[in-house]
This record gives sequence, structure tokens and C-alpha cells, in this order.
Amino acid sequence: MATELSMDKIVSLAKRRGFVYQGSEIYGGLAGTYDYGPLGVALKNNIKNLWWQQFVLNRDDMYGVDAAILMNSEVWKASGHVDGFADPLVECEKCKKRFRADNLDEATKCPDCGGPLSAPRQFNMMFQTQVGAVEDSSAVSYLRPETAQGMFVNFKNIIDSFHPRLPFGLAQIGKAFRNEITPRDFLFRVREFEQMEIEYFVRSENWEQAFEEFRQGMNDYADKIGLAKNKIHELEVGAEDRAHYSKRTIDFEFDYPFGRKELWGLAYRTDYDLGKHSQFSGEELAYYDEATKEKFIPHVIEPSLGVDRTVLAVLLSAYTEDELGGEPRVYLKFSPAVAPVKMAVFPLLKNKPELVAKAREVYSNLKLLISNIQFDDNGNIGKRYRRQDEIGTPYCVTIDFDTLTDDTVTLRDRDSGEQTRVKISELSSALKLS
Repeated sequence: MATELSMDKIVSLAKRRGFVYQGSEIYGGLAGTYDYGPLGVALKNNIKNLWWQQFVLNRDDMYGVDAAILMNSEVWKASGHVDGFADPLVECEKCKKRFRADNLDEATKCPDCGGPLSAPRQFNMMFQTQVGAVEDSSAVSYLRPETAQGMFVNFKNIIDSFHPRLPFGLAQIGKAFRNEITPRDFLFRVREFEQMEIEYFVRSENWEQAFEEFRQGMNDYADKIGLAKNKIHELEVGAEDRAHYSKRTIDFEFDYPFGRKELWGLAYRTDYDLGKHSQFSGEELAYYDEATKEKFIPHVIEPSLGVDRTVLAVLLSAYTEDELGGEPRVYLKFSPAVAPVKMAVFPLLKNKPELVAKAREVYSNLKLLISNIQFDDNGNIGKRYRRQDEIGTPYCVTIDFDTLTDDTVTLRDRDSGEQTRVKISELSSALKLS
């Protein structure tokens, strides 16, 4: 049955089933921060691992890095973040709440109390901190607002260590921090988040080919993790809206319950970043082509994917309400590749030692073959099925009295609810987990 999906349903399920909790909740929370519970960690890791497998391990031209969160403040001056990484801030003169001016429908009136708003002023979103014991200008540092710069400043290190041939890329999954004026919409706009990014270095004349390859790769990845195709849209960003370093940008947008918003980005950053870091650091960040004897600064293609926004989009794509056996149910129709629990194993009755022992045996053997498998004997079998449906487990295996005599089990499919008898020895081949 078709129902309108609200954010309240997702937030409630995420907390109830241990996917995502409000950060610092017992102290009233901290806006724009969230903690991932056991199932959220598993879901997030599956999403990250699939990205790393596709874009790094399956290629011969990628090098993984893990740059430090704290960097020399000169990095952020060179990149333009110190002077230009800001949002327009307005403050209500009545209730004193602050808002991003570009997110308001009415530029002069407070959306909460109706009071007058101040004129916009620029608010730098970087978190500033001090490094070391002496608090002066030389000790200023920042929590990185993006992961990209850590790859640019390591360009020379990779060249010197590995002598890669163009084209090649640096890939990183890591945390970034932005002091958002008004964090909102659950995991969509937060102050601490994770990014999956690549800086792919090419000759300037080859950027269009590489850009198109990553565009297709991002679409393939969306399919792999189970994002709803009809909810993804590519937006060609106009010159007036592109970042200062970009000559072409495509935003991959997603239809969230609160509107169509950016999910991922694909940008052609030209040679802007390496050029700026060469200028500010005094180091030559050029590539020398042994074959042609040329030395030049490569251009860059950047596919950038936010982990947290991806988690939210996967949850929204998977959320399903239907009826099974005449009873309404809620389940997460995860792609098996990202499902936090791939399979659950049950004894039909938990007060029958012989069933529990056999179920434990089956569970232990399957655990050697399948990651993220769960043993569940809490409540009656119907409640167990519904609980596993709600966390998105693709398959449930039930050990009953017939199992003790013929080594067959009941294999239940999450989406259809269909149950079939399968030999234990044939279980792993009967599953579709990728």
C-alpha cells in the first residue's frame, strides 16, 4: 500500500532499531550531531566498503590516503577557506535566533516568532581551534571542512613514493566538520560528517573523458547500494552557482521528504588547487612525464559523496509499508549488499534444547561463510520475522523438528514472505547477498 513517507517515520525507526541516535541525547542533545548505533555502523560500513571496492580496489590507478583532520592553517588560506568559506547569517532582533539567509522564504521576518531580521553578514563555517600550549595566531588551526585538501597536499608525497603514471587518483574516506548555522533534516545537514572523495589527476585535454567515466560510475554505485532510481536527478550546475574552482559541476540530487536536495557532487576543479598550494607552500606540485619530457600541473576531477546523506537516502529508498498475511508491516527493503544483517538464524522454539543446539550449530557454520549474521531466539517466530523485516534482513533461517531428521531448514524471503525448505548444505548457494 502506498503511503507518504515522512522524516518522522525514518527518525523513529532509526532510533528504535539502533541505526542512529541523537548525539549527547541524555544531556538534551547537541544540534547537528548524531551517533550511529550497531546497525547504523554496519550499514555505513557496507556503504563505504562498496564504494572503496568499486572506486579503489577494482582499479589499478587509485591510491588510498588517510590525511590528518588537523592541518597547518596555511592550507586553508591557500584553498580560500579562511577568506571565503562562509554562509550569510541573519539574526532575529526579537528572539535572537540565527538563520542562514539563503534558506529563508521571507528575508526580513523571523520564521519562528515573526520578529525583524538583521541584515545578512558572512559567517565562516570552519571550527577554529588552538594547537599547542601557547594561544596566539601561530597556534591557530581548524577542523577540516572537507577531505579534499588532505589529498592535494599529499600529491607530491605520492609522486615521490609511487611514481604513478597519469591518469591516477587519490581516494579517501574521512571526517569533516562545518559549523552550520542551522543544522536540520536529520542526517542531511550536520556539523560532523563523513565524506568519500577522489581527486583524479588528468591531462587538461582529457578531463571530459574522465568526468564522464566517473559520472557513469556514480550511477552504477547508486544502483549497487539500492537507491531509488526515480528519486535521483542530475543537475548541471550553472556558472553562477558553481564553486570558484570549478569549470563544470553536476549535482546528483535526491528526492528527500523535505524536497529535492544535493546528495553527491562531481566537479572539474581544473588545476586550481595544486596551483594554489604550489604558490603558497613554495613547493613545485607538478607532474613530470617521462615519455614526453613535459612538466605540468595536472587537472582534477572530483567525485564527492557524503556518507551520512547516502545513509539517509538508502534508508528512505528502503523504507516500505505493505500487508503480509493480512497484517500491515514496515520493512526496510535494503539491497542485500548493504543490509546490516544479511541473515538471521532461529530455533523454532527457544525452550527446546535440541532445537537451540542445532540452530547454534547452523549459525556458527554459516558465520564462517557470511558476514553480518544474527542469532535470534527472542519472542515467538512471528515477532522475530517482523523484527528482522524492520531492520532489513534479507533472509531468515528457521530450525525446526524436521531439521533434526533431514537436515533441511525453512528459508524465508524478506520481501515476499515466501518460505521454502532448503538443505543446510545448499543454504549459502541459495542466497543472493550481493
